[in-house]
Amino acid sequence: MFDMRQLGDKASWIRTAGAGDFSIPISVPEIAAICLNGKTWVSKFAFLKVGFRMMRNRLGKRLVRMGGAMQGRLLRLAIDHDVEIHLGAGVTGLRVEAGRVVGVEALIGGQPVALSARAGVILNAGGFSHNRDMRRRYQGEKTTGEWSSANPGDTGEIIEIAAAAGAALDSMAEAWWIPSTRLPDGTLIFNNPLEMAKPHCIMVDGAGRRYVNEATSYVAIGRAMYARDAAVQALPSWLLLDAQHREKYRWGGQKGVPEAWVRDGYMIRADSITELAGKCGLEPATLNDTVERFNGFARTGVDQDFGRGASAHHRFWGDPTHKPNPSLGTIEKPPFYAVRVQAGDVGTSGGLLTNEHGQVLRNDGSAIEGLYAAGNCTASVMGAAYPGPGASIGASLIFAFAAAKHAYGEASNHAIDPLKGPEIEE
Repeated sequence: MFDMRQLGDKASWIRTAGAGDFSIPISVPEIAAICLNGKTWVSKFAFLKVGFRMMRNRLGKRLVRMGGAMQGRLLRLAIDHDVEIHLGAGVTGLRVEAGRVVGVEALIGGQPVALSARAGVILNAGGFSHNRDMRRRYQGEKTTGEWSSANPGDTGEIIEIAAAAGAALDSMAEAWWIPSTRLPDGTLIFNNPLEMAKPHCIMVDGAGRRYVNEATSYVAIGRAMYARDAAVQALPSWLLLDAQHREKYRWGGQKGVPEAWVRDGYMIRADSITELAGKCGLEPATLNDTVERFNGFARTGVDQDFGRGASAHHRFWGDPTHKPNPSLGTIEKPPFYAVRVQAGDVGTSGGLLTNEHGQVLRNDGSAIEGLYAAGNCTASVMGAAYPGPGASIGASLIFAFAAAKHAYGEASNHAIDPLKGPEIEE
C-alpha cells in the first residue's frame, strides 16, 4: 500500500479511473475474494480488511493499492531525485542529426520548445487505443476505441512520429483485449475473469452457441470473439446466467440485479431459456441445446468442449466452495439473465519494434541511434501471448530500465555526462 499524502499537492498528478477519492484500497486477490460475496472465510476477511482501510481513509489517510500504489511510489522517487516534470507537454517531433536522435520538439505551456538529449530519448507514451483512424487501419472496422479502458491520452501520435523517422512497426493488430460491458450510467466494466469464471454462466455467439472457455485469459477471449465474428456474429456476444449466479456472486461490484439494469435493458431477464432467447434474438432450440449440454458438464465437473475449470488459473477466479468444479455450475434456476458483452481492451500492444536494450529498430533491423522506447508504444516482447495481469506494465518498467542503462553506457563512452540533464532551447 501507499499513502498518497506522501505526494503532497502532487497527488493530483496521478490519473485515476473514476476513483479520484482513492476510497477503495484493494488488491487483486482481495477483489477475487470479495466477488465471492462472503461465501468463504477468506472472502469475509477480505471485506473486513478493505473496509478497515476505507475507514482509515475517511479518517484522513489516502491509502491506495495496485496501480495507484506503484505510480505513487514512482512519482515519489522522481520528486526525491529532482526529476523535472512537465504536465501537458506534447511532443510534436524528434530532432535528428546525422541519423541520430538528439532531442525532441515539444509544446510546454503552449509554447514550442526544443529539448536536447545528452544520452538519448526514451518514448514511453502508450499505444493508440483512442486513435480511431489507426485502429481501423491496423485492426479493422470494428475496433474504434469505444470499448477501450485505456487512458484518454492513448492516441498514438508518438508511434506515428517515430515511424516517420524510420522506426519499424510490429504487432499492430494486437491489444490487451478484455470482455467488457457498459452499465446504464456509462461506466465500462470488465467481465472476465471476475464474473465469467464463476459457476452458473456461459457466453454464446449470435447463433446461441458457446465457442470459448469463459475462464481463460481475457486477452484470449477477446481474440476469440473477433475470430468468431468473422463467421458468426459475436460482437457483441451474450453472457447468460441464472438466479444462482446472482444470489451467490457480485457483478460490477453489485449484489443481486438492480432493477435499473433490467429497466434500461442492460440485463435482459426472462423466466425460461426459451423466453430469454426470444428477447435476445437467438434461436430458442439452439440456445436450449447449448445450455443443456453445458449443464451436463457442470454436473460431472468436466467441460468436454473447452476445458473450463481444468487449470489453476480457471479455478482461482471460480468458487472454491462449489463442487465438483469451482468454475462450472448449472444454468437452471429462474429467472435467467443475458448481458451483451463486447471485446474491450485496456490498451493496444503493437507499436515500435525494439531490441533487448530498448533501442528502436528500422525495418532493416538496425538501431536508430539515440532513440529508445518501452511500454504500449512498442510491439510487446511477448508477441500475441499474454502470461497474465502486469504483462504490459511490467515490460514497460523493465525495458525502460534497460534502455536507461544502455543510453547512459553509450553516453559515457562518448565522455558525455548523462546526469547533467537536457538542454532547453527556446
